[in-house]
Amino acid sequence: MKEISWGFIGCGEVTEKKSGPAFNEVEGSHVHAVMSRTEDKARSYAERHRIRKWYTDPNELVGDPDVNAVYIATPPSSHATFAIMAMKAGKPVYVEKPLAASYEDCVRINRVSEQTGVPCFVAYYRRYLPYFQKVKTIVDSGAIGKITNVQIRFAVPPRDLDYSTNSNLPWRLQPDVSGGGYFYDLAPHQLDLIQELFGVITRAHGYLSNRGRLYGVEDTVSAAFEFESGVVGSGSWCFVAHQSAKEDRIEVIGERGLLSFSVYTNDPIQLVTSEGATSFNVDNPAYAQLPIIKAVIEDLQGIGHCSCTSVSATPVNWVMDRILNKF
Repeated sequence: MKEISWGFIGCGEVTEKKSGPAFNEVEGSHVHAVMSRTEDKARSYAERHRIRKWYTDPNELVGDPDVNAVYIATPPSSHATFAIMAMKAGKPVYVEKPLAASYEDCVRINRVSEQTGVPCFVAYYRRYLPYFQKVKTIVDSGAIGKITNVQIRFAVPPRDLDYSTNSNLPWRLQPDVSGGGYFYDLAPHQLDLIQELFGVITRAHGYLSNRGRLYGVEDTVSAAFEFESGVVGSGSWCFVAHQSAKEDRIEVIGERGLLSFSVYTNDPIQLVTSEGATSFNVDNPAYAQLPIIKAVIEDLQGIGHCSCTSVSATPVNWVMDRILNKF
């Protein structure tokens, strides 16, 4: 069995519990090196997680002969640079979502992957979680019949960090780093899931507003979209809502019933048909990314297949850029 020896570019919060430990949980995989531009951060992460090597230069990590696959866990603006660097070095890539900070950068990544023959996978890990596998099973079973409409509703109050001065704003609110505001950070999982369930979205339009004036990017987004099948849908995102309006829900309306589920809060899946209402509680693993990381590793070992490639992830950025009127 081929041993996958990972190098991490970035060692932020997401790598601590959601992803990082999972790389050592899969047979034939281990983390060999980690990189951060901050020396203390790289050294501390390596020591805490018993990783042999640490770097402050991404070129050195990619060039390490003992690293044969690269995990990119940096803000979106650098995803394309690091992914292309690794693929040109012949090293497969697993990139945090969204794939890049723009649709154009996604296209660049896909072009290099095709030219080099080196795969690029994307961390839309919810596709592989038991909770969302259950949602897919219900949809595919025909329990709610022919799908007629899909609705995303998401509202949260401002976070304490949102009241920071412009010089101290979190990177997620810096569009040159994140690609947008909170919409570009949180909507990707929702948009990826509904396209995984119902096909690619081919038309999308959005309306943006900055209602709270806490920072310089949109805090409220409304959108309408259409899938290739002809099913239409809508989305509403508000990041400055009152606590009483807090919501995390996707509703799928069918000719025979209604299916609703959450994306971030893991609320019970709700199915309502003429036969009555049913709730499903589905637990997910401790390391949220373990199932998809296992799929990526087995794909690289030639014993499995991971469908979450850069090509399959690119439509998410296309939809977001359309909603944000980037083109």
